[in-house]
Amino acid sequence: MNESVIIDAVRSPIGLKNGSLIGIRPDDLTAQVLKSLLKRNENIKSESIEDFILGCAFPEGPQGMLMAKGAAILAGIPETCAGAVVNRFCGSSMDALHQISTKIESGDIELGIAAGVEDMFSVPMGGFNPDFHPELAEQEYYISMGETAEILANEGNISRKQQEDFSIHSHEKALKALANDNFKNEIVPIDVYGEAIVKKDEGPREPNLEKIKSLDPAFLENGTITAATASPVSIGAAAVLITSRDFAEKNGLKIRATIKGRSTAGVDWRRMGMGPLPATKKVLQNTDLSMSDIDVIELNEAFAAQSIYVIQEGNWDSSKVNLNGGAIALGHPLGCSGARIITTLVNVLEQQNASRGLATMCIGTGQGIATILERN
Repeated sequence: MNESVIIDAVRSPIGLKNGSLIGIRPDDLTAQVLKSLLKRNENIKSESIEDFILGCAFPEGPQGMLMAKGAAILAGIPETCAGAVVNRFCGSSMDALHQISTKIESGDIELGIAAGVEDMFSVPMGGFNPDFHPELAEQEYYISMGETAEILANEGNISRKQQEDFSIHSHEKALKALANDNFKNEIVPIDVYGEAIVKKDEGPREPNLEKIKSLDPAFLENGTITAATASPVSIGAAAVLITSRDFAEKNGLKIRATIKGRSTAGVDWRRMGMGPLPATKKVLQNTDLSMSDIDVIELNEAFAAQSIYVIQEGNWDSSKVNLNGGAIALGHPLGCSGARIITTLVNVLEQQNASRGLATMCIGTGQGIATILERN
């Protein structure tokens, strides 16, 4: 069987409300990330790119009209490259990676790009005109993500203080990573129509303990989750260049990581934040590995409560998790985040001289998704 390997991965800075990335179209943002990825890999002819799959959680408005093909055209990728948009909410771009990886391993293609983008400011959560099925509404299928995290906080006996400490630590790790230039090899600068050149994430900040403790609950009147312990609304894009091992070796390409395993799993939609647990269990079984074989973990921090619940219930070593900070500090642009944590994981594996890493995330509607990478 062909192996699918990662040649390179890059991402934009992640922008927040009132930040410098506000106003750039998501297709233009994606195109700039693609251009940077190809410029870094000039020994790969763009004519060799056979498919481009783009993850987006709300593919409508400026994110609609089969944005993948349009963004590829804007990036100068030849018309011979196919394009598709995949929606698995927060797991969209990791699903895009799974699809490209599977196509390569089946022999359908030799080279493809998996990417993700989300502008949560131009397209709101839920889209422009949601239409809820009454029977599903009765079953709380449309429960807010914050309420699902409150359920896990309650069931896991996770206090507000634990959540605040987790969030503070996420920012501290991200700030340290910035100071050590740990994002230098993954972030590419974005030109916002000549008005600004954005080069770094806008989320990480020195925690203001007094302000954090003064915040009101964000979702339930007597809840424990606040704006400080949830990932912020954001904008960003990321892209991963994937080939077969045979193609990489024939063309003298440096392989940064091998995609060793992929999985998805369903859970109770009211407890969607626990999704990484069954997804991780499945991918470990599929690869005949255990958590002791995993050196580093990128766990998407949708909420501090959800992340703590997964780490506690999975009995994970927290010292392996999100070494450069997570989404609470960096931001969680929905459709981008899967490709973002894969991009970060590739770099963390190299920075830590580690062998094997896990990227995993929860998904609204009650799902989890996971990927295991092995460093070459």
